Amino acid sequence: MSDASRQSLIEQLKMLFTDQITTSISDREHHGRDPGHDVPMPPDAVIYPRSTEQVCEIVKLCAQYKVPMIPYGVGSSLEQHVVAPQGGISLDFSKMDEILQVNPEDMDMRVQAGVTREQLNSHIRDTGLFFPIDPGANATLGGMASTRASGTNAVRYGTMKTNVIGLTVVTPQGKIIKTGGRARKSAAGYDLTAVYIGSEGTLGIITEVAVKLSPIPEKIAAAVVSFDSLEDAVTTVIETLQCAVPIARVELLDQVQMKAIKQHSDLDYPELPTLFLEFHGGLASVEEQIKTVEDIAQGNSGKDFSWAEQPEDRTKLWAARHEAYYANRGLVPGANMLTTDVCVPISKLPECLLETRADLDEAGVISPIIGHVGDGNFHVMMLYTDEQKTMIDQANERLVARALKFEGTCTGEHGIGIGKRQFLLDEHGESVEEMRKIKTIFDPDNLMNPGKIFF
Repeated sequence: MSDASRQSLIEQLKMLFTDQITTSISDREHHGRDPGHDVPMPPDAVIYPRSTEQVCEIVKLCAQYKVPMIPYGVGSSLEQHVVAPQGGISLDFSKMDEILQVNPEDMDMRVQAGVTREQLNSHIRDTGLFFPIDPGANATLGGMASTRASGTNAVRYGTMKTNVIGLTVVTPQGKIIKTGGRARKSAAGYDLTAVYIGSEGTLGIITEVAVKLSPIPEKIAAAVVSFDSLEDAVTTVIETLQCAVPIARVELLDQVQMKAIKQHSDLDYPELPTLFLEFHGGLASVEEQIKTVEDIAQGNSGKDFSWAEQPEDRTKLWAARHEAYYANRGLVPGANMLTTDVCVPISKLPECLLETRADLDEAGVISPIIGHVGDGNFHVMMLYTDEQKTMIDQANERLVARALKFEGTCTGEHGIGIGKRQFLLDEHGESVEEMRKIKTIFDPDNLMNPGKIFF
């Protein structure tokens, strides 16, 4: 792929999409970085398609000139999914933000890939339904499908994998295909929807997403409870799940994370390992859940139970949780921050968390831990100077090795991107070669988000 080919492609795109394409340095650099990495890898141009048909035209031209394509939602992914290590064209989906179909009776809807989760839920707020997947950031549905997102509600409502029922995809050859359908189950052929979910833009470009919706609960109550130790907090979560309490959200914040949250969001909670909890259901059901969890927590030295039942109080609580990334940056102003995640079986979570906390403390790394511990997933945000980069990388390698030792995974929800490619072989061994074969069959010229997932 020569510079002349790139330039010829860009000139053709400018002729076809005059006011939808930019080659300005600021736009290119913005689309060549994510919140977790400060050094940009910019594309050669950024284009803003407005329809699946336009995406099809763009893909066909890029395929003709053998120029890479990188889908871009809002840039909130954390493993360099949106950067352009080989240059190419970044397709920004912010103009593809239409709600296409809402079916309240069947509890499903279809949207363009650039619709954000907050926009989606705002649109259906009067239907008595909501879309429960909440990765924290106000991400696009296309990006959430591409990275197989989950988040704070996953313990009860599942992940994108279980809530997407169909996709519209533009293939690397410029063909428009639809996967899945509106039926809640099907035994017809290969499940291509599942293949594209989590493929990180490496097999095709998602332009529309059809999702399942859930009823808004009759009652929602949130709670905060502190513990003297991480072990007591995690034990409370495990016992809650073993008692079949249908808890909607359970987030663990360690003492370092609570310090950051208090400073950033002005919350008056102790700087101790803490659980943020949320319960959904009918009036009697929520009261029963609350009583059961209170008893379990008190049996594990839980204290300072406080409840948030008013919408504004719950909003403040979860806003503080979602702003953890920015709160943590405030712990060491000007420092770099590596944000990583792993996931382990629930029974292994206490041991994995305690070993991780001890390892980071011994290394002298300021590193809050926060996690969707109801499904064994936790995040570590390591703050460091340029001189500490090697030490941080080694700490991250030990974290992943620890998770794999406990039969877990190198990433519960961030995905692979560039940042975790080196761990994929450690986790999946020979099956990685089968993944490569799928990539080669779908995208023989390696133009779809190249450099991601595989070396």
